[in-house]
Amino acid sequence: MKRFFQFDELSTNYRREIIGGLTTFLSMAYILFVNPLTLSLASVTDFPNDLRIDQGSVFTATAIASAVGCILMGLIAKYPIAIAPGMGLNAFFAFTVVLNMGISWQTALSGVFISGLIFVGLSLTGLREKIINAIPPELKLAVGAGIGLFITFVGLQGSKIIVANPSTLVSLGNIHSGPVLLTIFGIIVTVILMVLRVNGAVFFGMLITAVAGILTGLIDAPTKIVDKIPSLEPTFGQAIIHLQDIFSMNMLIVILTFLFVGFFDTAGTLVAVATQAGLMKENKLPRAGRALFADSSSIVVGAVLGTSTTTSYVESSAGVAAGARSGFAAVVTGILFLFAMFFSPLLTVVTSNVTAPALIVVGVLMVAPLVKIDWTRFEIAVPAFLTMICMPLTYSIATGIAIGFIFYPITMIFKGKAKEVHPIMYCLFVIFILYFIFLNH
Repeated sequence: MKRFFQFDELSTNYRREIIGGLTTFLSMAYILFVNPLTLSLASVTDFPNDLRIDQGSVFTATAIASAVGCILMGLIAKYPIAIAPGMGLNAFFAFTVVLNMGISWQTALSGVFISGLIFVGLSLTGLREKIINAIPPELKLAVGAGIGLFITFVGLQGSKIIVANPSTLVSLGNIHSGPVLLTIFGIIVTVILMVLRVNGAVFFGMLITAVAGILTGLIDAPTKIVDKIPSLEPTFGQAIIHLQDIFSMNMLIVILTFLFVGFFDTAGTLVAVATQAGLMKENKLPRAGRALFADSSSIVVGAVLGTSTTTSYVESSAGVAAGARSGFAAVVTGILFLFAMFFSPLLTVVTSNVTAPALIVVGVLMVAPLVKIDWTRFEIAVPAFLTMICMPLTYSIATGIAIGFIFYPITMIFKGKAKEVHPIMYCLFVIFILYFIFLNH
């Protein structure tokens, strides 16, 4: 085992890897509870219940897909990087695809499934480098930041800190109400834990907020802590059954967005965490193809089980900071996800007011890379800014990407830099123009 995971070459041992794997799990365990609430549109009160995806099934699917992804990453790529359904991608699935586009969650899962298969194909060929190079780095950064703003807005809205206003569209909610005050308390606690660099700050912030909600009577205490694993029956295989529903321009945009965001989110996280762990060699990531294959395989598995796109988690950096260096840590994280399936009763105490602080804080982390964009270059600043700002303002991640990708070739052409724009970007320009002409109404 030690030889397989190269403990001696990486100067590590079982203790460091187990602690690292546990730290990573605690840092990202919040997804087990945030994902079911997000995908079921729990914060949207007027959405028909018969159109919602089953929370218990999503909880189990999230745990199994995460476990499969982590274990594959550990065994195949041998990196201490964990995988789980991505924040932002789950919001795109729920709020853009299901709520705004009116596409059923079953068909949306089919879109995730197809994007996963394409991702697997790209991971097995040399095409991934070409696609990565085709998208300008500034737009990649803007997409990530825009998703951060979007999920922050979702958190503020779901907790009623921000509410609808007929005069100004949005305004501050009733900050004297108990649930809103509970969210504000949760934000403060989570921010303090983050500032103190507590491992698993987001998870522990949710835990403390939920306990505070129970003590104040704002949340009903759970009748039990441990129970049997929720059934996968409501969601299992729906992605396969509804494959015939994906043949439309709307679903083409959905699949492209799932693929695009998942692909670059994974690539960015892999490089960031590997750099922190000192695993990069000559500015390149060894076994990158294997890592991308592990990630894309878990997307396919997750879609069949009943969850949105999985991706590599930047929270893995917490495990690396705690000493993780090998794939054994990722295997440990995966096993912990399997054990977590028995704690589904806790879903009842994780309300929108409990998850909102997590969404808001994760949003802060996602906008941090904006500092890498050269805002003095107007031809870059405009598409980057529009990509980022249009996501929360249109309540659609896909629309933000479309607007930014339309403006990028325009600004570059009139700047005299048309040859610097990759042909793939011109193809996307045409696709998104057609999207607005024929479908966005």
